[in-house]
Amino acid sequence: MIYPSIDKLLTIVDSKYALVYIAAGRSKQMIKTDFYQMPIKNYKSVKTIGRALEEVDANLIHPDKR
Repeated sequence: MIYPSIDKLLTIVDSKYALVYIAAGRSKQMIKTDFYQMPIKNYKSVKTIGRALEEVDANLIHPDKR
């Protein structure tokens, strides 16, 4: 995966495991509801998992800091 880079995403989310958990959950939500937070043409990725990571990168998804 090229975009967004894992290094940039790890500045937003504390761990790789949390990033995977957040992206997987959002990806499933996209498939189920067909709701996207950005216009479809603005996504660089075709797959929902990549789009979820792009939303994390765009600060549209905020990880819960407990």
